[in-house]
Amino acid sequence: MRVTKQEFAARRKRLMDLMGSNSIAIVPAAIERIRNRDVEYYYRQDSDFYYLSGFDEARAVLVLMPGREHGEYVMFCQEKDREKEQWTGYRVGPEAFVEQYSADDAFPIGDLDEILPGLIEGTDRVYYSMGRDPEFDRQVMAWLNTIRAKTRSGATPPGEFVDLNHFLHDMRLYKSAAEVRVMREAGQISAEAHKKAMTICQPGMKEYELEAEIVNHFMKSGCRWEAYLSIVGSGSNACILHYTANRDVMKDGDLVLIDAGCELEYYAADITRTFPVNGKFSPEQAAIYNLVLKAQLASIATVKPGEHWNRANEVVIDIITAGLVELGLLEGDVDELIEKEVYKAYYMHRAGHWLGMDVHDVGDYKVDGEWRLLEPGMVLTVEPGIYISPDDETVEAKWRGIGVRIEDDVLVTKNGNEVMTADVPKHIDEIERLMAG
Repeated sequence: MRVTKQEFAARRKRLMDLMGSNSIAIVPAAIERIRNRDVEYYYRQDSDFYYLSGFDEARAVLVLMPGREHGEYVMFCQEKDREKEQWTGYRVGPEAFVEQYSADDAFPIGDLDEILPGLIEGTDRVYYSMGRDPEFDRQVMAWLNTIRAKTRSGATPPGEFVDLNHFLHDMRLYKSAAEVRVMREAGQISAEAHKKAMTICQPGMKEYELEAEIVNHFMKSGCRWEAYLSIVGSGSNACILHYTANRDVMKDGDLVLIDAGCELEYYAADITRTFPVNGKFSPEQAAIYNLVLKAQLASIATVKPGEHWNRANEVVIDIITAGLVELGLLEGDVDELIEKEVYKAYYMHRAGHWLGMDVHDVGDYKVDGEWRLLEPGMVLTVEPGIYISPDDETVEAKWRGIGVRIEDDVLVTKNGNEVMTADVPKHIDEIERLMAG
């Protein structure tokens, strides 16, 4: 593991310092979900749970109790069961968990209802993320009601219920040196996959053939999962922002947009590149592409400490709107078009999002009603795009069906930024040279 036990412990300590004494945090593992009869979806641990524990088994609950005399870190997990493990795989078990994961204590998950109400009783505050798992929400409320029902016998229910996300998600927003190393590696693996897709792309191939090349490279490089469903959209499919069917034949003369990234040890990469199926941009494709690239490069330049989050998007809007007027796709005064948001017909999303353990990672974009200021350790994507519907009769036919997005993963550093996915070509001459072999 690239993130050490010591770092997981430091995360728990920092969170408990923020919580204060005589409080309790409850974090359940992700639930297993059925895909269809007797088949489950691939299991992926809840990001918050993994961030604090490094433990990837299902049916577990993490409990933190700062200052507790008998131990601050308690885990409830599945018991060892050789017969069940024969069918579903190895379990750590409570006894081994204490040693392997540096817990103060661990109990069988079956004892949760018996033990946890006693741990909650008498605390001042309960930290919990309500609304993510309705079934577990009901379980938490049942524990609280059990305690309340015993008040005449001297039981003391907690006085306050606090959303855990307020502290925990702000912590996750700032990446440690170890996290940055993992994300760099994930970015590099994803970059190599995109380059491979460029080198094999030919007219007549199916979109999913490029997807297969990308996923194959992810897995061969040690990444068991994609960070999200890969988008491989050729022709007018590139104008569908979250197109994932990936089943059409790629045609000579079309562009193909690939939005794909691996997940490495629970950290995501997120890259988009757009390139010609036949290896050569048409004049119209090149014009739209260079406009998006100009907006992306200028937007990345704004990513630095002290700049506010939305500045990158403002720059994209300015450049894309002016460029669309210059190309004749929009008409009118640029400032007025921006004020009326006319550009949204062709650029309808924002310039990026936080990136980390989740591809659309946690963390507030505004603080006290103002756009958040960027700080070292934050990671975000920068991904402007232009999408011209094939049915848009307000523009000349030569523009219709062109969809372009360019996306990179950017780390905020002390002196500016680092583009962690820069190894994928994105200038037209570089792309055409790579595709020409």
